[in-house]
Amino acid sequence: MKRRAIEAAGWLLIVAGGAALVLPGPGLLCLVGGLALLSLRYAWAKRLLRPVRARAFLLASKGVQTWPRIVSSMLGGLVLVGIGIVWGVGSPVPRWWPLEARWWLPGGWGTGITLIASGGFAWGMIVYSFRRFRGHPITAPDNASLASEDRPLTPVPSR
Repeated sequence: MKRRAIEAAGWLLIVAGGAALVLPGPGLLCLVGGLALLSLRYAWAKRLLRPVRARAFLLASKGVQTWPRIVSSMLGGLVLVGIGIVWGVGSPVPRWWPLEARWWLPGGWGTGITLIASGGFAWGMIVYSFRRFRGHPITAPDNASLASEDRPLTPVPSR
């Protein structure tokens, strides 16, 4: 029963992630989460997850090595929260809007809450990356190390 629940949750995250790639929401995160769950059961998912995980850690490390990157990322999260609030509250349809009024900010608070949650999640990931990688950047693994699941990303030596 547990095995089937994990598999169902993995596929559900994959489907939700695919939808969130074109809709507001953390699409890539859902895809990675789905792959992580499916990798507990399938070798193909484990093979797909390894390079994605390595790339995600590399980008997270690079994203917190300079203050301009940190500040711009935090502002990006704030913009997501602001857009979510505006989307939820709604605003009148502007005169320049070429479509019918029903297509202006569709989804209401459902969409707004996902945008707000995405901004909050972004802040959490920035804090996590800052605490884990700031001052300890990682190097990109080569393709050979991606083939081995036992070889982690290597920290750059301190100078």
